[in-house]
Amino acid sequence: MDFSVVWEYLPMLLQGAWVTLWITVVSLAIGLAVAIPLALARLAKNPLISSPAYVFVLYFRGTPLLVQIFLIYYGSGQFRLELTDLGLWGFFRDPWFCGVLALVLNTAAYSAEIFRGAISAVPRNDIEAGRACGMSGLLLFRRITMPKAFRIGLPAYGNEVIFLLQATSLVSTITILDLTGISRQLISKTFAVYEFYLTAAAMYLVMTYALVYLFRVWEKRMSGHLQERVANEPH
Repeated sequence: MDFSVVWEYLPMLLQGAWVTLWITVVSLAIGLAVAIPLALARLAKNPLISSPAYVFVLYFRGTPLLVQIFLIYYGSGQFRLELTDLGLWGFFRDPWFCGVLALVLNTAAYSAEIFRGAISAVPRNDIEAGRACGMSGLLLFRRITMPKAFRIGLPAYGNEVIFLLQATSLVSTITILDLTGISRQLISKTFAVYEFYLTAAAMYLVMTYALVYLFRVWEKRMSGHLQERVANEPH
């Protein structure tokens, strides 16, 4: 194996890695904004609210992400006239939009289930204490329920973030030149299969462990007061 060819095309690989990170961050930000209301809808007692949310989560968790990407990107062409009338065809003909949309919907479904379980796991005593202090409705949710739920669900959500980072490689199948797409393009040009795929794997590994480290630090900061309380308890 000759890795000198990798060094020659390293700027292109770094550009692909940047695209991968950009897609991950955008998909996570929008997906989280969708996941919270979706989790609340799953917890709603009204079946008119909870049932559509359940079907959404069931579909996007129960089907492969690659199929979802293909359905949005290639399948939308069957509704070109309708989308054109709505002024949306310009979005659905763009692989970037379709790729990010598929990732957003997928991560929103998984994240919604994570936060649904986390919200359900918030101790009733904490909620009752908030109500005793005069909190109710949105204030109680913002001050008590959501911070507690986020702390409970953070480890599982960290795993979802890592999964999403690695899943971004699938958008290369719809012509997006992320890290995997750039690697595939360079392999077809140089025929250096092992060199470029091993380098791409190493880059994904670095990004993954960077995320793991960040979430560990975040988790320690959010649970720091609990660790101090345990340390100060008499033995």
